Amino acid sequence: MTASALDALHRYTLLESPTGDPRALGALAEVLEADAVRAGFTVTRETHPTGDHLLWNRPATASAGEPVLLLSHYDTVWPAGTLATMPWTVEGDVIRGPGVYDTKAGLAALLAAVTGMAGPHPEIRMIVVADEEIGSPTAGDLVRSEASRAAAVLGLEPPHPGGDLKTGRRGSTRARIAVTGVEAHAALDPDAGANAIDELIDQLLRVRAGIAGRPVLLNTGTIAGGGRTNVVAGEAHADLGLRFADPADEEAVLGLLRGLRPVRAKARVAAELLSHRPTWQPGGSALLDRIRAVATGIGQSLDGRPADGAADTNTTGALGVPTVDGLAPRGGGAHARTEWVSKSGVGERIALLAALLPALVEV
Repeated sequence: MTASALDALHRYTLLESPTGDPRALGALAEVLEADAVRAGFTVTRETHPTGDHLLWNRPATASAGEPVLLLSHYDTVWPAGTLATMPWTVEGDVIRGPGVYDTKAGLAALLAAVTGMAGPHPEIRMIVVADEEIGSPTAGDLVRSEASRAAAVLGLEPPHPGGDLKTGRRGSTRARIAVTGVEAHAALDPDAGANAIDELIDQLLRVRAGIAGRPVLLNTGTIAGGGRTNVVAGEAHADLGLRFADPADEEAVLGLLRGLRPVRAKARVAAELLSHRPTWQPGGSALLDRIRAVATGIGQSLDGRPADGAADTNTTGALGVPTVDGLAPRGGGAHARTEWVSKSGVGERIALLAALLPALVEV
């Protein structure tokens, strides 16, 4: 790992960037954009109240062709102030700090690789998303638009443990079931009301019954409603996390959510998708073969396999665009206080990306 890449990662980590904090994200965005310009990119933004998405472009120096699209993000799951109890440290090969692995080291490695890249290369386009950690609710259209004209997509998310790449991902959906009931006195006139909490429980049981026997992961992550024990609850909602391995199961379950109807005549039920990343079934074998060949040529050994976690590469892979993810440096502890990234792993990814991008002139 070069001293400049280590310095960049240090600077990025000290600029905490929790999802949904536009001021904190903006401070890091300015630093990232300045480094991107030094690496030869032109920079623009797609603005959003909760955080801007960054768009970088480096023109082709080879024959014209479809661009290679890189995907990353600069938001983290860590709230502002985390550095006070989870500080930046470097001990041997281990670098720690909030967001170092997911995925600020990926940004540092990419910019170091492009800065030193020489010779012909395709057009390189990059999206650095501001709300990836909550499912990219404002970035989906941008990712789809850029992917529609890309020859290949490289994801700069963390790899599998040990460094192997990701060639497919479970579909991931965050959904909310919201119930509106009718408030009434719980003892004097309960039949005049409709209990939103009771209705929500029945709807959750319907959803569980609907996924029984399917390889679908369902997590009821939050639930809220009501107010007082002597008042029939007038409102309630639950937020669900769903993971799919197969598009047919995904469509069936999302259809079930769309079709929910109230059990109680006076209640109203609505299901809303808070974020949606489609199932990316395993693929991209030709692109993976190209990456493995490049890695072998510089003395590295790499393989690839599907992953359970979701990212913006779900969208591009599901569209059928050749996609491989996991090109950020190896490490571990994503979303945990043990988060770390390998110092030597950053150097490995700088070398791989510097060799790989020119090799994609003709994907």
